[in-house]
Amino acid sequence: MLRQNPAVDFIIRGEGEGVFRAYLDQFFGQNMAYRHLSGITWRREDGAIIENPAHPPMDLSLIPFPYGDEPLPAHRILYYETQRGCPYQCQYCLSSLEKGVRFLPEHRVQQELQFFLDQRVPQVKFVDRTFNCNPRHAMMIWRYLIDHDNGVTNFHMEITADLLTQEMIDLLGTARPGLFQFEIGVQSTNPDTIAAIKRNTSFALLTQKVQALQKAHNIHIHLDLIAGLPLEDYDSFARSFDDVYRLNPDQFQLGFLKLLKGSGLRQDAEKFGIVYRRQPVYEVLYTKDLPYEQVRKLKLVEEMVETYYNSPKAFYTLRFLTSFLPSAFHLFQALGFFWESQGGKELKFSKLDQVRLFWDFVSTLPLSASQRETARELLRFDLLLAHNEKRIPEALAPHPAGSKEELRALAKQLGIASKEPIHFERFTVNVCDLAKDANTKVVFAPTQVLFRYGHRDAIHKRAQIQQIP
Repeated sequence: MLRQNPAVDFIIRGEGEGVFRAYLDQFFGQNMAYRHLSGITWRREDGAIIENPAHPPMDLSLIPFPYGDEPLPAHRILYYETQRGCPYQCQYCLSSLEKGVRFLPEHRVQQELQFFLDQRVPQVKFVDRTFNCNPRHAMMIWRYLIDHDNGVTNFHMEITADLLTQEMIDLLGTARPGLFQFEIGVQSTNPDTIAAIKRNTSFALLTQKVQALQKAHNIHIHLDLIAGLPLEDYDSFARSFDDVYRLNPDQFQLGFLKLLKGSGLRQDAEKFGIVYRRQPVYEVLYTKDLPYEQVRKLKLVEEMVETYYNSPKAFYTLRFLTSFLPSAFHLFQALGFFWESQGGKELKFSKLDQVRLFWDFVSTLPLSASQRETARELLRFDLLLAHNEKRIPEALAPHPAGSKEELRALAKQLGIASKEPIHFERFTVNVCDLAKDANTKVVFAPTQVLFRYGHRDAIHKRAQIQQIP
């Protein structure tokens, strides 16, 4: 970097807080001793580049809490760190380069968590690389947050599901719905790929732990896959996708491999035939197992998952369709191709246009008349769950459950405040039963549903529903 950029005089390597502070103290004090600080590489007057020894890992308790001196930004995610380092050796991650894990003292963590709770911050996102790598530390934080819950704040943590014990699962089962949000990296279910990236996780064990967490219905589960990893071709990635999709995560993220400077996979890029962008963010272009055209196809799949599964504009409709089509991956792939053929990559579709386009896609599938009718009813149901939508597309056959006067009288009878945002809709199939259990048999019978938008569930933010006789 210094050779390529003659205007740069100093680089701070690794952990920066302590070194940068010492550098500024000495620089502004006109003290040339800053040239002898550990953790810097610098250019001498004669052009020679000097690399000083590395700076030892910091005592985290010496780093000040970054919040509290100024008003907190409204409605923003706040980031928080209680540990540094990671015990694992995942070859795509820079945290694998640091040996050991360091933690903030327990009393300080609790004090700072209480600050977030007192301020009623909407969401706090832990940047700890593997939040539950130390069971005692994780249990201390979870127990404190459960005991001091303010009923508002959500805490997002990146965990390794394999490490969850029954004691942890039992404790987490007592949390308020919406208190915790867990991001769990699966990355791939191909054993050869997992071995190549030195991840050393068991998908069978991960499945068992995720399903145990899901039983309490109180934690938002976010599962990740990475495309472009070594030894994973298109068909292998499709299998990984279907494996994860069957777990019904609340959010499903498809990422693409980034070959960060210093990571093991960047050093082994030639070995695995990985070609990547030379400018940040160093994202994979293709590999010897995954040609560029197939990477492009996966980009379409990613966009469809974001648009229709994670949004969620078609969550229950997708679940219904995948129950009798060949696989979830091929459904999203076909949807992506259809989206592209309709100009989706060039045009900015509105929310309702996206729903119309999805229905147009469903109309191309080899469905029976009853399957098509069920899909249409579920798509309207999905739309109304997510949004208090007055302009339902005509193709979805909107069916208000009565006149304004009748509905107003019904709302009053149900004890609903006159100003509460609600919607009554009639369906031709048992949509509420199908939403509760994917294995429920479809029954064609008039079903009247009340959607309450002032009362949304804590996990998915969908409207509260009530079936009305």
